[in-house]
Amino acid sequence: MSFEATLKAEDDIGKRRNYRQKVIAVLVILLLNTLAFYGFQRIERVHLYDKIVSEHASVQDSSKLQTTILQEQNDLSNQLNDTFDQIRELRRELQKAREQLAIAEDKHLTLLNDILANTKAVIEAQTDAERGSAAEALNQAIEGDPYHRWMLDRRGSLPKELREYVEPRELPFGFNPALRNDKITASVGHVCAANLEDIRTFMDYEVGKVCPDDDNLAQKLLLEGCEPLPRRRCLARGPDNPTEPLPYPDSLWTQPSDGNIHWTAYDCKSFECLNTRAQRKVFADCLDCFDLSGRELHRWVGSPSTPPAVDFTVEQVVALKGGGLRIGLDIGGGTGSFAVRMREHNVTIITSTLNLNGPFNNFIAQRGVIPFFMSIGQRFPFWDNTLDIVHSMHVLSNWIPFDAMEFIFYDIDRVLRPGGLLWLDHFFCVQSELDTIYSPLIRSFGYKELRWDVGRKLDRGEDKMEVYLSALLEKPLASRNN
Repeated sequence: MSFEATLKAEDDIGKRRNYRQKVIAVLVILLLNTLAFYGFQRIERVHLYDKIVSEHASVQDSSKLQTTILQEQNDLSNQLNDTFDQIRELRRELQKAREQLAIAEDKHLTLLNDILANTKAVIEAQTDAERGSAAEALNQAIEGDPYHRWMLDRRGSLPKELREYVEPRELPFGFNPALRNDKITASVGHVCAANLEDIRTFMDYEVGKVCPDDDNLAQKLLLEGCEPLPRRRCLARGPDNPTEPLPYPDSLWTQPSDGNIHWTAYDCKSFECLNTRAQRKVFADCLDCFDLSGRELHRWVGSPSTPPAVDFTVEQVVALKGGGLRIGLDIGGGTGSFAVRMREHNVTIITSTLNLNGPFNNFIAQRGVIPFFMSIGQRFPFWDNTLDIVHSMHVLSNWIPFDAMEFIFYDIDRVLRPGGLLWLDHFFCVQSELDTIYSPLIRSFGYKELRWDVGRKLDRGEDKMEVYLSALLEKPLASRNN
């Protein structure tokens, strides 16, 4: 259950209770009004009786007068009986509402007791097997009802700012037919509520002031599944000495100024430090990718490759589609060099990347291409059949669990338009994995194989039997609706 849905479940319970209370109040008001109405009717009947008597005082035949009075009394008696029947029905409805409320409260209490008992069992378990069994029972107790543990006590455990953020808001002009809703609800990753200590810290700030210096905490939450992160009402920290970026095309291959980067989250505090990490044998993701005069300058350029070479050039890939490549996504695109090369061929690429001990997102933006701060675990934020090309170098490889990889490939297929290209660039795995697992998965989509080249991966030794797969795969230009 999503974070918004579980919060909405509790809000719905509260709304039902408020509804019952309102019904009871309405019933009481209706009863009082009814009694008052018939009281006034009785007074009117008395006045009518006096009038009739005065009008017929001189009339000798009193039988007609008596008949009229008896008829009026019978009518009034019938009306009172009907009123009492309505009151009895209202009392039955009121009792029914009370019983339903009691059942809901008992259910709520039973769930809480089950959760507490199973939580105690998890804590007191002596072995891994006992802990696993107790944890499974706890999960079943929680998932068996619309309530979640963190939702039940959210008013005391979740940060106030987070509650403010996820609160559904009424649209100013009421129901919107385009949205089919009268409210707007914020999105937040469901795992955010499971990391209460970190999310409390992340949402602990002074509204309207500068945000805490917590870039690493934000990325930690994101990598743990708290994605998207909740919005905050504080001002993002910026670089200490910002300057205007270089204009295009100079910005594409010129190192940005150190002053345009907020460095506190990283071990290095300058680009000079980043560019010498390889010499210092520092372990880091993408050791030399900030050095725009090094290997980055030579990626995806040069003479067109031929099979079985696994290095394709941007120029030869763009030529394959004859101008049909316009927009696309680079998954895990490092410092944005692929997007830069594609821009040189008038193709706009969005680069998804993280800030793994380096200012990847800011660096990409300073070069004049578009960064997207997101993990590989997030659904691609594009509509179906919209992108001309999806590219990934190294990121899509056997370090990702196969089940997760399968979801990723289906999401790639979703966002690629018919006739679009999937460029697998140096996908690495063990040869046996490629033969038995990955090739069947990739080929199951029925793409046309414009290139499928496999080469040895030797950087960790020949005994590892690792290989690279580079492939250009074209999504069928046909309807799947039949």
